[in-house]
Amino acid sequence: MARRQHRKQDEETTYWLSYSDMMAGLLLTFVLIIATTMLRAQIQYDAKENELLGKEEQLIIQADALEDERATVAAQQALLDDQQAQLLSQQDALMDREEQLALQSDRLRRQNELLEELQALLDDQQAKLDNIIGVRSELIEALKEEFDDSNLHISVDEKTGAITFDSSILFEYNEDELLDSGKEFLAEFLPRYVRILLGPKYREYVSEIIIEGHTDTSGSYIFNLELSQKRAFSVAAYCLADDNDILSKQQLGSLRELVTANGRSYSNPVLKEDGTVDMEASRRVEFLFRLKDEEMIREMIEILSAEKSE
Repeated sequence: MARRQHRKQDEETTYWLSYSDMMAGLLLTFVLIIATTMLRAQIQYDAKENELLGKEEQLIIQADALEDERATVAAQQALLDDQQAQLLSQQDALMDREEQLALQSDRLRRQNELLEELQALLDDQQAKLDNIIGVRSELIEALKEEFDDSNLHISVDEKTGAITFDSSILFEYNEDELLDSGKEFLAEFLPRYVRILLGPKYREYVSEIIIEGHTDTSGSYIFNLELSQKRAFSVAAYCLADDNDILSKQQLGSLRELVTANGRSYSNPVLKEDGTVDMEASRRVEFLFRLKDEEMIREMIEILSAEKSE
């Protein structure tokens, strides 16, 4: 009896254990189902959110593209407006074509008349220039004949007629006060030079006599510019002085009308055959002359420029 009762208790215990295991299994299954459902829902939510973000980005891109298209359309509209304005302008130009052709014909006629007048003027100026060129050559030759056989040892440039003095004859190194030897040199040179340039044969052709001072390349440009100016001025002052008895009053008056004195610093040095600066030869004073042909040339250039501007 006791054994049967014990067996019955065991069967009841086993029954309740199986039932609880079943319930636990069902609960676990339910939890798994819920977890799976929530995970799936989260995945779907994330997918939807990503999809929405992608669509938002597409909308932004489409908005930018639309703005670009609007700008393109505006630019095309502006271009069309400009083309339309050009077409209107061309229409106006075509309408005025006959009037313009008439004006051009009249302008061509006047230009031909001016060209004929200009050609006549050029022919006259050319004849004068040919005469002046001949005068320059004759004047240079006369200067060479005057000084080639002198004891002054002066050389005359065959192209320009420039006469160059070694500055050591006239000045101490880096000084601008004339030496006595320089005064003696100028006293012998100047009357012979003036006698030719201001003589009756050439005076009417001479427009300017330039006394130029030049230095070597030693020292600063400004120092040498001042030195060259002072030397040129010293030579000019001696040649044009009131108490100078080298020239007659008439010659002195004529010379004063023509002379200018300039300092060139070392802007035009004398070079040796190897291309280096000849320092001693660069320290010099030059006498140059200018004829009226240069004034004629300038006048012709001004006339041509005036005609082109009309």
